[in-house]
Amino acid sequence: MDDPAKKQFDEEKMVDDAFQHLVDTYLASRHRKKVEIITKAFNFARQAHKGVRRLSGEPYIMHPIAVAQIVCSEIGLGSTSICAALLHDVVEDTDYTVEDISNIFGPKIAQIVDGLTKISGGIFGDKASAQAESFKKLLITMSDDIRVILIKISDRLHNMRTLGSQPPNKQYKIAGETLYIYAPLANRLGLNKIKEELEDLSFKYEHPEEYQQIIDKLAQTREHRESLFEDFTGPIREELDRMGITYTIKARIKTPYSIWCKMQNKHIEFEEVYDILAVRIIFEPQKAEDEINECFRIYVCASRIYKPHPERLRDWLNHPKANGYQALHVTLMSRTGQWIEVQIRSTRMDEMAEQGFAAHWKYKEGTKTTADSEDELEKWLHTIKEILDDPQPNALDFLDAIKLNLYASEIFVVTPKGEFKTMPADCTALDFAFSIHTFLGSHCIGAKVNHKLVPLSHKLHSGDQVEILTSKTQRVQKEWINFATTAKAKGKIQAILRREEREQQKQGEELLNEFFEKADIEPNSLNIDKLCDLHHIKFREELFQAIGCKNIVLGDADLNALHDKAPGNRSSSWTHFIPFLKKKSQPEKPQDEGKQPAKKPLVDRKKTVVLSEENLHGFIIADCCRPIPGDDVLGYLADDGNVYIHKRQCPVATKLKTSDGNHILAATWDVHKTLFFPATIKISGIDHVGVLHDITGVLSEQLNINIRKLTITTQDGIFDGEIQLGVHDVEDVRNICNKLKNMQGVEEVTRID
Repeated sequence: MDDPAKKQFDEEKMVDDAFQHLVDTYLASRHRKKVEIITKAFNFARQAHKGVRRLSGEPYIMHPIAVAQIVCSEIGLGSTSICAALLHDVVEDTDYTVEDISNIFGPKIAQIVDGLTKISGGIFGDKASAQAESFKKLLITMSDDIRVILIKISDRLHNMRTLGSQPPNKQYKIAGETLYIYAPLANRLGLNKIKEELEDLSFKYEHPEEYQQIIDKLAQTREHRESLFEDFTGPIREELDRMGITYTIKARIKTPYSIWCKMQNKHIEFEEVYDILAVRIIFEPQKAEDEINECFRIYVCASRIYKPHPERLRDWLNHPKANGYQALHVTLMSRTGQWIEVQIRSTRMDEMAEQGFAAHWKYKEGTKTTADSEDELEKWLHTIKEILDDPQPNALDFLDAIKLNLYASEIFVVTPKGEFKTMPADCTALDFAFSIHTFLGSHCIGAKVNHKLVPLSHKLHSGDQVEILTSKTQRVQKEWINFATTAKAKGKIQAILRREEREQQKQGEELLNEFFEKADIEPNSLNIDKLCDLHHIKFREELFQAIGCKNIVLGDADLNALHDKAPGNRSSSWTHFIPFLKKKSQPEKPQDEGKQPAKKPLVDRKKTVVLSEENLHGFIIADCCRPIPGDDVLGYLADDGNVYIHKRQCPVATKLKTSDGNHILAATWDVHKTLFFPATIKISGIDHVGVLHDITGVLSEQLNINIRKLTITTQDGIFDGEIQLGVHDVEDVRNICNKLKNMQGVEEVTRID
């Protein structure tokens, strides 16, 4: 039996050791040594959380210490942020107030703790609207003091590192919102290392088998990569030594999550991912102002040894990414016939790549590029503020609008005056117009790209010179929303359209009141609903708008309806007016709904749902992703009581995890090759006589598979086909794909559901 006194002693020692490690890390940093206030914050938090434990069983104070450790060692912030990290849960979880924190630790620490408290408990509430409001609070607070979001990201990183103590349904919710919001935010703020760890941890909990398979394969191929790295970098090292450059060369291995994404997007196996290894050259410049020239000297040196790829030079030196990233990337052909990317950057650039905008505090008096990067952050925060100024009616639309700009890769566009503007990749001329000014965007009629006239929907490329053409008579069009890609453009278009709709509704209401007055009819709800029925309009606002924009012109038919001369109008109007005559409203069905199940299953949200032959008819297999046994799945308990089964990586499931995470259920398969499920396979290759016969022969004769539908087209000697099959599980699909891949002329076989 454990001795309680010894257990308490061991726990206190663990806490003391963790805090001492934090202090040692802080003392080794470049910050001013304010150990006294950090110790004071630690003792205060320790007392406030006394007796409280995490789900893992460890004392709660270990969490704030761990968050402060991340803030200090991995992001590089100073004493104010470390204190705020230590105190970040005190106001929310104890009786202490923000005023108490302010009185003891000062207004700055209290302001950051207050910002963290407002967005605590995860960004997301039970409903999407609550989620969006919390996310807005996060962004507003972030624009006031970016340290709030940096500490919040650190808090999420530690929660992800300790996610194993949570039940599976909570793991999917937390991993889902991490991938949807926190990893993109970390990316946007230049926290590359943290972004990658957040992605990998989310991947690990959502797809544990695939994660482990990639980890195992990386371990198996490690010796080959190390040998390739040594052979490739040896000649470069010799040349850099001869040039007298102080440098280190590191192997940069692609993360499991990015490998998996590439496998999914390109439908390839692990062995076909060729860019797992990259080489990073980090050098110490002799003079700070010479670091860009040094980068190019190293590039010239390396490209003399190995042939560079003519289209794969990426220069982020003179024009850093919007998140502050600077480097020179070049892809070189190794002597084994393999393309290898080489990333060249100074020690300063490397630190900024790892610690993002937080590192700028260390280089405030430094180079022009640092100031440029800070300007980029300010521009982005200004864009966020503009979006927040126009409230979005739909919370998920708001989140999507923000997310558009979190992960976007970037291009450089040139104005007619020769100024460079950073824009997201795949942006259009319309996006560019709105990025300069709202007036320019809303009155835009076209653009000249490289002196050629193009439409607003024209996609821009890096280096394009763009001149926006405007007209005072131009108005924002509804279809613009379909080809606007940036958050700012979409937000502004929607805001302008909503404003115009409100004006039209107001005009329509005035015209309707005049019509009622002339006809001497009471302008009450019953009469307005009669007109809604007549024109088959659901909401009164739509009726006002239709009248305001002259889509409906009031006349004799409307008078007849109001005087109940039209058959059926009276009864339909009364159903609007008297609540108990209305049909019971049906709950909104998810867009991916399949057939209604015979009987809704009873589920315990805390337990894993087991899908078996006996109970499968009680669940709905989502049409959006059509999972089959062997796929990683989760359940979603909808408001109508039905449970929808989605693939974990399904885009619809991703949104559900972030907007309604408390309704997510852990789910697993327990079926034994007795039921058939639909699966679609895409096949392509070199066309030849009898190819269709060969394919059907393999499926029907060799594998005894039931073909439900087969379409095949040929063009210029290439065939493409889709085959719908009935299969038992993912293993069946894998066997079919492998069998078809071995056929003569077949180049690619993938499942596309």
